[in-house]
Amino acid sequence: MPGSSWPLPAGSSAGGHSRGRSGTKPGSLLRSEIPIRTGTWDLTRPGYLEADSVAHCGGSLSGNFIWSLTYTDILSGWTEGGAVWNKGAAGVLEATREVEERLPFALLGFDSDNGSEFLNHHLWSYMRERKAAVEFTRSRPYHSDDNAHVEQKNWTWARQLLGYGRLENPELVGPISALYREVWAPWQNFFLPCLKLERKWREGSHWRKRYEPPQTAYQRLCAPGMLALKDRRQLRERYESLDPFELKDQVEEKLKRILQPKPK
Repeated sequence: MPGSSWPLPAGSSAGGHSRGRSGTKPGSLLRSEIPIRTGTWDLTRPGYLEADSVAHCGGSLSGNFIWSLTYTDILSGWTEGGAVWNKGAAGVLEATREVEERLPFALLGFDSDNGSEFLNHHLWSYMRERKAAVEFTRSRPYHSDDNAHVEQKNWTWARQLLGYGRLENPELVGPISALYREVWAPWQNFFLPCLKLERKWREGSHWRKRYEPPQTAYQRLCAPGMLALKDRRQLRERYESLDPFELKDQVEEKLKRILQPKPK
């Protein structure tokens, strides 16, 4: 399983994020319409997502390559993802719609950085032109900790799985999205406990933090009042249908097909 004896893909680094690349440039579209998030969301219920992108570019952002998209619910930590080619607006919209269909709760809020992959009219219209509009916000430019929940998932979600190598075959977009959807998301959400910050306070010149006991996203969503009884039952039935050992085998099998070198 990830974090234990699984080998890291070629080109990856277990030591941290130092080899990562940021391909996000501040977008000019919709800046006057999409507000900066000010902490006014009702974070006592699930449905408020942070979104981010990860460049699978190797050592250079030039040219064409695959991007991973990560979506994390702030309250529960439930995470979904997909892959797109060159982070085009149409591909990002399609991936976002597919992710929303898989969420075990209603989408209430959507927060991203200032990259043009999210700040575009396709996604803006999708969030706003519905019976119950989704609150679309953005982080402050150059403040990555504004999206800390999804930022910390980029390592466990995309980098730990696919490494830092360059993925420049567009035919891999489908298999990578399927890996996220069918195997990686169930394993992460149902079987991988994670810490959640309970509160933070200052003592003199030091910040102190207290964390809740580790829980899976599934366990947090099953807490009383999080979901309707019907939704909680469906989530429990899905959990009972999964085998973590089988998921592990599927990850390794699908990953070999994605990362195997091209025949010369």
